Amino acid sequence: MVATGCGGVGEDEPTEAGKSVLTTLGFSLPDEIAKTRVDVFRRESSNVDLKITEGGFDEQQFLSAVASGNPPDVVYLDRKTIGTYAKRGSIVPLDDCVAKQKIDMAQYRPAAKDQVTLDGKVFGIPEFYSVRVVYMNEAVLKQAGVTPDQINFADWAGLAAVNTKLAKVTGNRVDRIGFDPKIPEFLPLWAKANGADIISADGRTAHLDDPKVVEALTATLKIINDQGGWGKFKGFRDTFDFFGAQSPLAKNQIAAWPMEDWFLNVAAKNTPKAELVIKPFTDRQGKPLTMASGSAWAIPKGAKNPDAACIFMNTMTRTSTWVEAAKARVEARKAAGLPFTGLYTCNANADKEIFDTLYQPSGNKRFDDGVQAILSVQSAAFSIPASPAGAEFDKAWTDAVNRVLSGQSDPATALAQAQRDAQAALDRAK
Repeated sequence: MVATGCGGVGEDEPTEAGKSVLTTLGFSLPDEIAKTRVDVFRRESSNVDLKITEGGFDEQQFLSAVASGNPPDVVYLDRKTIGTYAKRGSIVPLDDCVAKQKIDMAQYRPAAKDQVTLDGKVFGIPEFYSVRVVYMNEAVLKQAGVTPDQINFADWAGLAAVNTKLAKVTGNRVDRIGFDPKIPEFLPLWAKANGADIISADGRTAHLDDPKVVEALTATLKIINDQGGWGKFKGFRDTFDFFGAQSPLAKNQIAAWPMEDWFLNVAAKNTPKAELVIKPFTDRQGKPLTMASGSAWAIPKGAKNPDAACIFMNTMTRTSTWVEAAKARVEARKAAGLPFTGLYTCNANADKEIFDTLYQPSGNKRFDDGVQAILSVQSAAFSIPASPAGAEFDKAWTDAVNRVLSGQSDPATALAQAQRDAQAALDRAK
């Protein structure tokens, strides 16, 4: 039985003679991509009894398990938190694991590697590679007399002007969102577009009070305020079901917004007839830009079976495993009469093989063009680098944006306070 006392999630004894036990935390089996890769590990490592505790990553459960000396053997977590747990000593360096398994770190995309590397040491093996692109509902654009080319991220004043044409606000009611800048979560993308990094490359110096960051927050705040203000805007947006057949795309409730690449797969399944146009986000010089994120595998301090955990991480993220999973996805989509819109991983070699040998255009030009738009920005991606106080840093700027959105503070004042809070946390972590 999996131990649950004292917050533990590890395994004390093998359940079958001759087998070692490998326990996970933060990982589930929601689809054929996950199931196929797990099947590969079980097939190749038949001497290991893999026990998956399905569910999302829970920080309190994880830290309690580590503190109790009964952690899982491998944990699946957001890459942006890797630096914090590495600094705390909750996860261990993987240099020996990488060497033993001959894991080629060069196969992983640079933006992903940055998020799992702290002080020159690797603490995580990256998995999916999620980038942001801009989704546009051309049916709504046509109604407003706007073309996709007029949504120009190099011209923030022009973008705000186009937004007023696209949005529908009647009195105290928002009837349609024109452009959603997706803040707080995408503030780093807007800041980067304006020439600013919100934190230094080594993850130790905050740049939140940079005038270019303030300008980015001011510009995106205006877009929201022009649509009735945060309360009305968010209240309307909270009614959306992005993952169903009655999505805001289907109901023409939004004109344009940046979002992760995986939404293309959702749209292909639920709204195949939507007049969807996808194009890259750009910086203010018009150059393609995107922000990458995703999860990673790590080994907790005190893991009882780190060798098997290392084999597991390698198996789950190597080229041949990803290709086998992609084949399963292609077959599943074909059986359901749905297009295969690609698989986007941190393993650049795997993606190349998938798109060279498995991907076929669906014949739906809108979705096929969307796939190409996603592929075109992958090399233009950045990520928030690993930081010894990543969680505290993230909270500082997110709270600042929320204060601005709620009208409690102006952008410059809020970000100045966030700078002080974030830098204090980073200094404590040195």
